[in-house]
Amino acid sequence: MNPIDELRAARPAHLGDRPVDERTRAAELAYAMSRPRQGERRRRPAFRPAWGLALAGAAAAAVTAAAVVLPGGGVTPPPRTPAVAETENAPPVAEKTHLSAREVLLAAAANAGRQAETEGDWWHTATVTRTLFTVAGGGYQVESRSRDEMWTPRAPGGEQWSRGRSLGAAPATETDQRAWEAAGSPAEFEIKVPGKRGALTMPAAPGKVRTDHSPLVDGDKVFWLGRNVTMKDLRGLPDEPEALRAWLLRSYEGHDTESDGVPMASDVWLFKVSAGLITDMPVTPKVRGAAFRMLAGLDTVEVAEDVTDAEGRTGTAVSIEERIKGGAVLRNRLVFDEATGRGLANENVVVKPGGLQAGLEPGSVFNSVAVLEAGWTSAAPRR
Repeated sequence: MNPIDELRAARPAHLGDRPVDERTRAAELAYAMSRPRQGERRRRPAFRPAWGLALAGAAAAAVTAAAVVLPGGGVTPPPRTPAVAETENAPPVAEKTHLSAREVLLAAAANAGRQAETEGDWWHTATVTRTLFTVAGGGYQVESRSRDEMWTPRAPGGEQWSRGRSLGAAPATETDQRAWEAAGSPAEFEIKVPGKRGALTMPAAPGKVRTDHSPLVDGDKVFWLGRNVTMKDLRGLPDEPEALRAWLLRSYEGHDTESDGVPMASDVWLFKVSAGLITDMPVTPKVRGAAFRMLAGLDTVEVAEDVTDAEGRTGTAVSIEERIKGGAVLRNRLVFDEATGRGLANENVVVKPGGLQAGLEPGSVFNSVAVLEAGWTSAAPRR
């Protein structure tokens, strides 16, 4: 059975045959697949989770600047001062100003809030998902990739469409490539999932394009934001950080987003649930700015500059650590363009290996979703 079929089999029965996008696949693979299937009644999203737990690639992001622990206090920052090279005709100029983590996030908030918003009948997103896996008995790692698109109708009563394709799996590094060749260059990879008998089979070759559609849950539920929400809910979210925080925390019950989940601090929960507000949810620019300001108020987040995502784009990252089942510690990382406040990618970086991340080196990007497009369009989904 290939991983996608395995994921479909693992999904709770009450979700039926709804399309599965990249983030749902990630959450199911990382957390749900190793759990019993009979009688499980997990709290799952109406269509997709809004946090960044999608499967990702090996060398997707390299941090070249040290993380800064978020301090309290602070004011709206002045414009950043770029470094200018000295010349014979120019006096010495100070190097680039290093702002605090809070100032970086507040600058991004201001820039996000100034962005113009387009109109359209559909909210369209396109993403590339990457995952890093250790091959069972092979001693090397492979990167699995897939590309997914989604169309969510603005008006209630419609259908949500998705189109996806596995781009195949390949050795993650040159060292992994040599190990794969020494193993006879297999066309399929066996992936061991902790707590599950046997192994998953992951093909190296790309798969076929799959297009799915289904009615909105309850006729109007479109996204998961701590609970199932409507487009009206998203369009009416508070654009002040404290009010937004209070709105989100109404769904917080002291544990993660799974009904049988482990205890989770409110800061981590807020970070995971609200990441989609910045990356790929149909909220207003002012709400996106409020989300950045809300993150600036969390004492446990860190910021790093000059982070490269899996698509080779350089941005700034805000992150928070999370302990998960299996003993692993991951750093949930949101990479964004500071100049526009646009979300670039959601990533999970290994801090302490364990469970599905066993065998991965600290600093490895276990999974990543790179956002290629996120915006309104009047073009209907292509059947």
